[in-house]
Amino acid sequence: MMATVLLVTLVQHSVQPADTTAGRPCKVLIDSVGRQAQQVEVRARETNVFAGGGVLAHCAATGSTLAADSVAWFAGVGRFDMIGQKNPVHIRDTAIVLDATTAAYFLRQERLEAHNNVVAMNRKTGSVLRGPNLTYYRAAKGVRDTLDMHASGRPTIEYRSSADSGSGEPYVIVADRVRFKGNDRMWGGGQVTIDRSDFAARGDSMQLDQAAGFAVLVGKPRVEGKSARPYALTGTRIELGLQRGGRDIRLVKALGDGVATGADWRLTADTIHLHVDRKKLQQAFAWGPKDSVRARALSTLNTIQADSLALDLPDEVLDEARAFGHAYSTSKTESPKRDSTTTPQVNWYAGDSLTARWKQVPDSAGTPRSKLYRLIARGSARSFTYLASEHDSTGPSLNYSRGTVIDCVLKGGKVDRCTITGRADGVQLEPRPPAPPDTTKKTDTTKTKADP
Repeated sequence: MMATVLLVTLVQHSVQPADTTAGRPCKVLIDSVGRQAQQVEVRARETNVFAGGGVLAHCAATGSTLAADSVAWFAGVGRFDMIGQKNPVHIRDTAIVLDATTAAYFLRQERLEAHNNVVAMNRKTGSVLRGPNLTYYRAAKGVRDTLDMHASGRPTIEYRSSADSGSGEPYVIVADRVRFKGNDRMWGGGQVTIDRSDFAARGDSMQLDQAAGFAVLVGKPRVEGKSARPYALTGTRIELGLQRGGRDIRLVKALGDGVATGADWRLTADTIHLHVDRKKLQQAFAWGPKDSVRARALSTLNTIQADSLALDLPDEVLDEARAFGHAYSTSKTESPKRDSTTTPQVNWYAGDSLTARWKQVPDSAGTPRSKLYRLIARGSARSFTYLASEHDSTGPSLNYSRGTVIDCVLKGGKVDRCTITGRADGVQLEPRPPAPPDTTKKTDTTKTKADP
C-alpha cells in the first residue's frame, strides 16, 4: 500500500522481494505507464504528478501492488488518486484485495477511500464486501496496530470465519453501515439482516466478535431457524454463541421478553436459551428473575408454567419438558359429544416440579405431531382430572388428588389412569346416573276415529 513516504519514479523497475514486515511504510514505485506522464511543480520542493493510459505500480520491498487507468499525486496534501475508466482500480495489499471505480490514498493518515462498485476481500478470512464506498485505515507502524474499515450505503458482506473454510456457505450480512476492526470484529447498524440457508436474523444493530465466539442483536431482534421444522426467537436483546472458528451457531439467547416458537410449541419467558447442533434446534431453557415473567410453554392443547423450564427437542421434535418451581400444567380434552360452543374439559396438575412427555402421532393428513402422553408431578403434587367413564352415556368422573408424586398416563388425549404415591388423598365425584324411565304416565290407547 502507499504510505507516509512516497517516491514516484516514472520508469520501469524490477520486481521487489515479498513483504516480510506487516505494516511496513510503502515507497510507491511505478512500474509502467501506458500512455503519458506529467510532473507539475506547484512550488519549491512540491511537485504533483499525473499519469494515464494504464498505470502499474508496487510498494518497494513489499507484496502490495496497484493498477489503475490513471493516477494523480498531490504532494501538498499527501494524496494519491487512482481512477478506473475502462477497468476498475485494483489494489492488492497484505490485508485486503480491493476493486473500485475510484480510490484515494491519504498517506499521512494511512487511509484509503474507495468509491463506486467497491469489492473488497479480506485475505485472511475470505470475507467479501460489496457496496458503494469503503474507507480503509491501514495497520502501519507508528500509526495504528489494527486495520479498521468503514462502509455505508447498505453494503453486502459475505462473511466467512477463515479463508480455508473452503466451499462452506457464508453468512450474508446487510446493513445501512458497517465497521470492521481487525479480522475478527464487526459492527452493523440500520436494518441489519443476516442470512444463510439454515438461519436468518434481523435487528436494528449487531455486533460480532469472532475471537470471543460472540454476537449480539438489538432493536427488535428476531432469529429464525430455516429447517423442515422451523423455529423463531424474539426478545429485547438476542445473543449468539458461535462455534470455535465462528462458522456455526451453537447457542441463541433472548434476554428480556423472550418468545420462542416451534412447529407445535411456544415458549415465553424473561430469558430463553436455545441450543443448536448440526444446524438444528436440540434444547430450550427458559427462566426469569424473581417477580418477573414466569416461564411458560404452550402447545395446541397443553400449557406448562414454572419458575424455569427445560425442553428437549432432539432434531427439533418436542420430546420432553421439565418444569421447576411452582410448576403448573393444564391439558384440554375435547369430547366428541361437545359442540364448538361448549367449554372444553381442562385437566390441571401442580407440584414443585413437573415432567411432561410427548410422542409423535400422525394427524389426519399423515403429518407427525407431538402428542402429550404422560405427565408426572412431584413434591406437594396436586391434580384435577376428568376420568373417562366405562359408559359414555354417564359422562366423566371428576377427581381431585394430592400426594408426593402423581403420575398420569393419557390415551387418545384423555386421562387413562393416574398413580398417586406418598400420603395420597383426594376426592372422586362420579357422574349422576341416568334417570330411570317415568312409569307413572299411562299410554293413551284412545284412537281418534276418522270422520265418515
